[in-house]
Amino acid sequence: MTRLGEMSKSTLIALLVLFFSPLFHLQSRTSAFATSPPSHTSQTNAHEVHCSRERSRAAWKVIEEYLMPFVEKEKYPISRKCRLHPDNDMFKDQEQHKIHVDINEWQCGYCKKSFYAEKYIDMHFNNRHYDLVNVNGSKCLANLCGALHCDLVMDFQPPKAKCNPAAAAKNRQLCENLANICFPINESPSSSRLHGLFMHQFCDAHTCSSGSKPFSRGGKKHASIFYLSISILTLMLLPLFYTLVYLYRRGLRRNTQDLKRASRMGRKKKPS
Repeated sequence: MTRLGEMSKSTLIALLVLFFSPLFHLQSRTSAFATSPPSHTSQTNAHEVHCSRERSRAAWKVIEEYLMPFVEKEKYPISRKCRLHPDNDMFKDQEQHKIHVDINEWQCGYCKKSFYAEKYIDMHFNNRHYDLVNVNGSKCLANLCGALHCDLVMDFQPPKAKCNPAAAAKNRQLCENLANICFPINESPSSSRLHGLFMHQFCDAHTCSSGSKPFSRGGKKHASIFYLSISILTLMLLPLFYTLVYLYRRGLRRNTQDLKRASRMGRKKKPS
């Protein structure tokens, strides 16, 4: 009986081990997955850049069209300490390697791959050439969009909302700081002029009361549209001008011939 009892106990222990061992194994695997995240997630977080490429592009578009023409006219060298300096754009190198071949074709200047929309080449840069982004918190141009009125030049413009006085005051403060750092009033006459222009062009519009509008001094885009209109008008008037010249010369030649014919007829009628 004792041997039978010992055998039954050993058999029971063996059955319990066989039953519970898969549960322990499953629990250890679950805990392993919970403590160590998948490698794909860690790589994605490592490559993440907390700066909007689209808004950074809009900020540079505003700078290039509504500020740089005046800076170039004054021949003023913008300091690298100024956040509006071309080098203070973390996406600058990638944007320079973006080739717009045709309306529906964009090409990567690094690896020559082609894409049919700009948003796809942006995704390509984020996934394949992320190491060429100058990751620095102070070099995100998108952070200046509040001061530069980026929404006015973006392809997708958000719906107009009621003016918030606190937000307007914050954007004006950021705008004035940019003007003071980039164009110090007491540095030189050209710097003083650009400071005033920057205030009129960007800062004065940060108010909830009706008054100055953004880009009130115009820019490169407006000038190019003006010259384009003049060119089209000239091309339309040129044919008309040459037609009038042709008709005038033709009429003049006919009148000359009529005069010659009349003089000959007069000579024939004279008595001999």
